[in-house]
Amino acid sequence: MSHHANEEYGRKDEGHNYTMIQAFEWYCTHKGGGNHWNYVSDKLDRLDAMGVTAMWLPPPTKAANPHSTGYDIYDHWDLGEFDQKGAVGTNYGTKEQYIALIKKAKEKGIVSYIDAVLNHKFGADRAETFAVTEVDTSDRNKEVSDLYDIEGWTGFDFAGRGDKYSKMKYSFNHFTGVDYDNKTQKNGIFKIHGDGKSWADGVDNENSNYDYLMGADLDHKHPEVREDVIEWGKWIIKETGAAGFRFDAVKHIDRDFIGDFVKTVRATTPGHAKLFAVGEFWKDSYESLEKYVTALGTQFSVFDAPLHYNFKEAGDKGAEYDLRQIWDGTVVQNRPIDAVTLVDNHDTQVDQALESWVAPWFKPLAYALILLRQSGYPCVFWGDIFGCRGENPQDPVAQLEDIIRCRKLFAYGELRDYFDHANCVGWVRTGQKDRVGRKDGYFKHMEIGKGHAGEVWTDILGWKQGEVTIGEDGWADFGCPDATKRQEFGT
Repeated sequence: MSHHANEEYGRKDEGHNYTMIQAFEWYCTHKGGGNHWNYVSDKLDRLDAMGVTAMWLPPPTKAANPHSTGYDIYDHWDLGEFDQKGAVGTNYGTKEQYIALIKKAKEKGIVSYIDAVLNHKFGADRAETFAVTEVDTSDRNKEVSDLYDIEGWTGFDFAGRGDKYSKMKYSFNHFTGVDYDNKTQKNGIFKIHGDGKSWADGVDNENSNYDYLMGADLDHKHPEVREDVIEWGKWIIKETGAAGFRFDAVKHIDRDFIGDFVKTVRATTPGHAKLFAVGEFWKDSYESLEKYVTALGTQFSVFDAPLHYNFKEAGDKGAEYDLRQIWDGTVVQNRPIDAVTLVDNHDTQVDQALESWVAPWFKPLAYALILLRQSGYPCVFWGDIFGCRGENPQDPVAQLEDIIRCRKLFAYGELRDYFDHANCVGWVRTGQKDRVGRKDGYFKHMEIGKGHAGEVWTDILGWKQGEVTIGEDGWADFGCPDATKRQEFGT
């Protein structure tokens, strides 16, 4: 569980709220890469002050393109140490800078999570000839050709690294599929044939079987692949001092392999029995996410994609959306202990393939919903704090740092909900000693408790001017303005 990992490896403050940041956005190295690790390091004091306790860092592994975001992975064992693919460092910096960042963050009580891209490989060193059948792109179990030979990019020799850390070299036997025939220059989905080779079983059922996503698709049933990747997992935790993993594209990876990976690394890496693990199973379906987590056989968190889509719908519909339904069909509603809640990420941001950007006017409210309540492990997007770069830049979310700081200082104690109106909802956090919290709607009559009778309260974010005096019965009327009309909310 996330709080166990945070307590074990990070801040030791009793009763502290934990908050993760996705410490990058798609264009964070726009027009000049190689310095992101140092850039994040320079922001650590600011992140610590606002209440961030964990960072999900982007892929540290060598990519096929030295200027990419890192998801076109080439060599797991090269963290920016070897001259491969045209550079020593990655788009984010060198291995030395990465480890220094994790160490510095840990000294401030901020733990780091590794972005593990285990589904595929790109940038092969040589093409090989092997037998395939083409499959229907919308039904991967339907073969649409006879067996024939293609020339595919599946030979990985890692000449720049040699045998350091791992002697494993990859060939077509270690993959299940590719998407390009170098001989005919044809694109498609080509299923590789061999003894006992097939698509993975424990994957999402979209397109009948969603094992294949992109590049050269790793065969996690192959014993040499399993051993190399799991050994990498143990190595990178010890090598870097990180406290856990964010697993990319898990709905395309054999579920049993992910479960074995997590269980093995926890069991065999000294001091990491409580290693944090969260997977990106990006689908607007609680049922699919619940089925996945339940079958893993070990504690595992998932990003709450259904909650993101609820926020997207609420922001798009405005007053037509019933806020009392905001939690419906979400992981945080049904399995809060396994939910990593979020508003947006690098895939949903503007100009990306999965773009579903939450309306700027609604974002402060969405962040209040995930940061100022007790359920779920909130993950804040880098682009919402520091802005998104790129050809279509996006502004930071107004006062997001203040909301995160409110979580750090005030969001404690019993939760009392007042979700009794389609457009006006509120809740109270009764607080702890020296920590008192609240959240309010347009005008909402809410109970604070008789222990606060006579106290005068003000809106800490400044959204509603004036004072509120708590009545002798412990109740008071709290107000906030119409968020759709607030200029600073991006409307």
